[in-house]
Amino acid sequence: MQLNPIALAIPFFLVLIGGELLWARARKRSRTYRFNDAVTDLSCGISSQLIGVFFIGAQLAIYSWVYQHRLVTLPSTTLQYAVAFVAVDFLYYWWHRASHEVNFFWAAHIVHHQSEDYNLAVALRQAVLTSWTWLPFYFPLALLGVPTIVWATTQALSTLYQFWIHTELVGKVRGPLDLVLNLPSHHRVHHAINPRYLDKNYGATLIVWDRLFGTYEEELEAPVYGITKPLGTFNPLWAQVHYWVELAQLSWNAPAPLDKLRVWWKSPAWAPAGLPKPPIREVTPESRPKFDPPATGRVKLYVLFNLALIVAATFCVLWWQARLPIAAMAAVAGLSVLALSTAGALLEGRRWALPVELVRVSLMVAAAVWFTRA
Repeated sequence: MQLNPIALAIPFFLVLIGGELLWARARKRSRTYRFNDAVTDLSCGISSQLIGVFFIGAQLAIYSWVYQHRLVTLPSTTLQYAVAFVAVDFLYYWWHRASHEVNFFWAAHIVHHQSEDYNLAVALRQAVLTSWTWLPFYFPLALLGVPTIVWATTQALSTLYQFWIHTELVGKVRGPLDLVLNLPSHHRVHHAINPRYLDKNYGATLIVWDRLFGTYEEELEAPVYGITKPLGTFNPLWAQVHYWVELAQLSWNAPAPLDKLRVWWKSPAWAPAGLPKPPIREVTPESRPKFDPPATGRVKLYVLFNLALIVAATFCVLWWQARLPIAAMAAVAGLSVLALSTAGALLEGRRWALPVELVRVSLMVAAAVWFTRA
């Protein structure tokens, strides 16, 4: 059995999300969660985890290879973890900043910012490719003598810390903690599309890097969440790829040959000569209505039932990934991602959702029969 911190945390994630939902209702904040948006958050996170199991080994091997060529050997485990804590947080800041200021990195990271709500479920809305984009940023850590297991553990703990700061129910915290730690009010700013909040507060556990490098912004006006060009769908597959498609189209349409390449490393606010720049507008909750098509109670119940099954399957894959056959994990991942995509389509009322869902259920039954007889 392979110890996976994320697998261990799944039950706690669900309990805390349920707790936040009850707390919001007790405070009469009924719109803290929307069923369709929360399902999409979880769908993106599940897709990221299920697909990620197929390349986590390669990523650890790459880091280990760099570590074997380290410049320094740290003499104790305590020192290794101390260096890792500070360095992971520092390097995460620069990866996160690049992920907002460079199109190539933003195309992977944008998934985490698509939700138009802000709650604990949003923390789980992760992209498939971000673990590849941040990997090179951590190579200096390997060269400084931080072993693979120490880096992986520290990175996982940093990710787990960031879960709780995705909430509107915790107000501003004054005092020393506000100066040092990344807190919910800081991270609400980071997720907002208000012009004064764009590209601010990149910290993971610590907010000190933002204060040092000029990217800190205090929460003063009500944040409006999402991305400047709304996603407008609950399909987790399109959520993962839509900005890559936009960049490819922008590159194709760029008149100058060099601009076709510049697109990939320029800022999301940049546009090739002769093409319009993305507009930056003042926003309010009233001027930016949320994508929220109605769905019947039966559809929601069906989606919730399937989501519960997929969460259980995801936990099993993450927990027993070292023992499960590749074919079994691939079948679970493929059918789960397909189910999550059709769930989004059902919530949007797409005509193609029902026939695709019937095909998906047939494939699931056939796969279950095949694995039972194998």
